[in-house]
Amino acid sequence: MDPEIQKMREVVLVYLDRSGGLQKFVHDCKKYNDSKQSYAVYRFIVSINPSDIAELDATLGNYILHNPLQAAQIFQSVCFVAIKTLSLIEQLQTEAQISILLKPTHLPPLPSYVLSLSAYPFNYTSQRFYMSEGIVIAMGTVTKYTQGARFLCTEETCPFSEGRFRCIRVHCPGATESATVRTDFVCSLCSSPLQEDMKFRVLGDKQIVEMIDAKILHALKGYSNDKSCFRIQAFTLFLRDELANKMTIGNQYRIIGIPACVQNGLQATACIEVNSVQLYKPNGPSFVSDNFKYLLSLTSSSCWRFTAVLANIFASQVVPPGTYNTLKLAILLSLVQTCEKENADYLDLLIMTSDTLVVDRLLNYSLCLLPRGIRHPPSSEIFPSVSKDKHGTGSASIQACSAVLAKGGICYIGDLSSYKKDKLELLQSVLESRTTTVFIPGKKYGEEADQQVTISVQTNFWSFADVDSSSKKHIQKENFLIGQMDVSLIPFNLVDGFGLLIYNEFPSCCLSSPVVHHILKKAINPEAMLYKVSQQFRTQDYEEFILFARNLHVELTSEAESLIQGYYLASRRVRRDSIHGSTLSASALKILISLSKAHAKLSLRQTVLEEDAVIAILLLESSLTLKHGTSALCVAPNPVFPFDLSDENSLQHRDIYLMQCHHQLLKFIAAYSPGIHINTNEE
Repeated sequence: MDPEIQKMREVVLVYLDRSGGLQKFVHDCKKYNDSKQSYAVYRFIVSINPSDIAELDATLGNYILHNPLQAAQIFQSVCFVAIKTLSLIEQLQTEAQISILLKPTHLPPLPSYVLSLSAYPFNYTSQRFYMSEGIVIAMGTVTKYTQGARFLCTEETCPFSEGRFRCIRVHCPGATESATVRTDFVCSLCSSPLQEDMKFRVLGDKQIVEMIDAKILHALKGYSNDKSCFRIQAFTLFLRDELANKMTIGNQYRIIGIPACVQNGLQATACIEVNSVQLYKPNGPSFVSDNFKYLLSLTSSSCWRFTAVLANIFASQVVPPGTYNTLKLAILLSLVQTCEKENADYLDLLIMTSDTLVVDRLLNYSLCLLPRGIRHPPSSEIFPSVSKDKHGTGSASIQACSAVLAKGGICYIGDLSSYKKDKLELLQSVLESRTTTVFIPGKKYGEEADQQVTISVQTNFWSFADVDSSSKKHIQKENFLIGQMDVSLIPFNLVDGFGLLIYNEFPSCCLSSPVVHHILKKAINPEAMLYKVSQQFRTQDYEEFILFARNLHVELTSEAESLIQGYYLASRRVRRDSIHGSTLSASALKILISLSKAHAKLSLRQTVLEEDAVIAILLLESSLTLKHGTSALCVAPNPVFPFDLSDENSLQHRDIYLMQCHHQLLKFIAAYSPGIHINTNEE
């Protein structure tokens, strides 16, 4: 025996003993032994820490990292000796029956161990461990594969025709089913055909997953400052046994695995046999820029000023400061109210406008402030769909879509009036439940029974509708209430599903002079910085600000909670009719809480104050007025920004106005929801 191999075996035994792997191995053997059933293959998982191995023996550490299949044979021989010496599995006969799967806890943080899916060439020939990272864009259903099988020689006089485990076929990384089980194997002793002993076949679970480099998110944004070109290629992952169903479509993962090339007819597919899966969540910035900190200190005298100035100067690369303030504030609130948690506070936006070009540019620009801002292409599906797996298995594969790829971000679906009725109904269902169900017919995809897969949709939706288009296609009704808007182009239940309905301030026929000048100057010189504020608060600063603010954990104060509940109950009593009851949907309370929390985050606070609740109530009441007409609260058409913000005096006037709104709100609650106790300030 090679003395180097013998030395590595000794090191393996020492490592297993020190790391606790030997104790786990004995426990796994006990399960097999207690079953009293003979298997063609006994499968064991061995966790490996490359750093610890390298400290014990550098040669073995290098062998595991660069020749994992050969290294597994060393572990196999050590485990076989251990089983026989300690009599751990009575049924085991030969060393070939042991299948060892090495699972490294990590790989060295060096470029040579990273397999980039956007770099060329894709190195799939060296069968060693690599680390890779990407987003799951397709998932197949779980099917069976052969872990191992026993074959017997058909020649009766051959020793290999006896019932011993001499001819064993075991699955190797990247191998197809035909490499493990087929009918043309021949005996190595007499060259007679081999026949499988079916009762000893060992089956395992297999799932095929498609993953793509996270750079795909840059390509799916409507607008980006990143002008670099890159190559994007999806690749195939094989998840086997305990890793099946460990991934979720739309999530980003770091994987460790062995690349291989799978031959399917005339086509060759590069794939990775996965050994370990880790969910990847990038950390947000732990700071905001100095300019934002200075602005926060300047506006600290009022809880409303910072967000007002923030909205006033936001997106100055696209629209002039001071324009579209209500829309920009709503966009900022929606941006900071994004996360990947279950039962999160969502904030969807529907904008009614006759100036679709400027609004589309504004939404596209805002989309790029998040890592997962997706501009939905009209030619594709918004929600997941099912297709046949392209690897020849015939099973179903669930394809990701814009809404799933925008997980924890924004899905901008464009003009709502361009979608057909069935798409709008599906969107309405998703807005209500935040889930979508994919139906998989069993007969079509080789399954015994039909399946239904429910997928969580964790994203905020943005959309707009053209007011001019609505008036052209539909005859306007005459029985509109005061303040109510014609939204008959879109199903009313769908309009109600969006958290906020916003009406654009400027009609297309009379755009404000600053907007016209801005558009003309940008057309002449797209890269020009037209305003000083664009240099002080760059797009990158806003990206860091949004990522920092959205990670803040905020809590409602009792005063804010009482104000929200009081308004909600009062509005339910005021907004009702004798036929349908209250026109205020049950989701309005969630929207109010979401808006209040978002305003607190945008103010870089961790407590939701009454001032946050006032802004939330004014925004929602304005939205409800557009949907149902004005109520007894009777807010102004543009209640959050009633006039232009040009200097500190205008901010002071706005504070006074909002205090008056707060006082009016308290009187409204006292009149229509007297059971709610709210602390009122005598001043």
